[in-house]
Amino acid sequence: MPNTRTYGSYRTGGLWAAAGISFGAVIVGSAVALFGMLEFDERCQQGLVTGPGALRHVRNQPFPPATVCEFERGDVTSVGGGLVLGGLLWLSMLVLVICLFAALIAEWFEPRLGGPWVTPISRTAKLRRTGTAFFVTGSAFLMFYALAGWKLLAGPASACSTGADWGTNPPRTLQYSFLPPQATCQYTSGMTRRMNPDWVASLATELAVPALVAGVGFALAWWRWRSDRSDDSGREGGSGREGSPGRADAPRTGSPLT
Repeated sequence: MPNTRTYGSYRTGGLWAAAGISFGAVIVGSAVALFGMLEFDERCQQGLVTGPGALRHVRNQPFPPATVCEFERGDVTSVGGGLVLGGLLWLSMLVLVICLFAALIAEWFEPRLGGPWVTPISRTAKLRRTGTAFFVTGSAFLMFYALAGWKLLAGPASACSTGADWGTNPPRTLQYSFLPPQATCQYTSGMTRRMNPDWVASLATELAVPALVAGVGFALAWWRWRSDRSDDSGREGGSGREGSPGRADAPRTGSPLT
């Protein structure tokens, strides 16, 4: 039967488990950090949060999520910018990125059977596994990109005025880009603003990288699977021709003495 031969594949279950745990830690930690940002800027401006010197500026950092109140001689941040939670988020993100890319890149190769980190797998199963990884990573990229860039897709030159009734004074779209999905909007007052926060635009672009890596693995698995099918078809065709002997090759059935 075609595609029943087995080949080597790296064991990636531990990598996927570590990636899942670290992803959960990033989500939970980010939720705690975002909760700590609530009204933190107002408390700084009202003097409820004190720091070294007078308050100069308040800004929000994308990751770890935190509000940073900049004073004359130092900064005071919300809980997300602290050493404990901030360090945990950076460590979890590092583990997530390393394990995710290691697991996806491992699907590119077919190591020899017999190693401690190698398991036998058919090319049909490998195609199914890489297809699942490509579908998940590709769907995550497409959904997040659609949320961040749907205004650009609706009309890039008028992205800033898309989705709202501005009357006769819609904001102007000064410049835009599809990757990252971003636009600069200018209002009638002259004030300019970015269509998306910088971290949203960056994340929408970064999500394309694991989808691309998974796509390469899926393409390789599909090519190897097609090669297996072609080899099996060639063997079946060849064996059919060899299995029908002609008249000259017909076996003798009489006695050798006659």
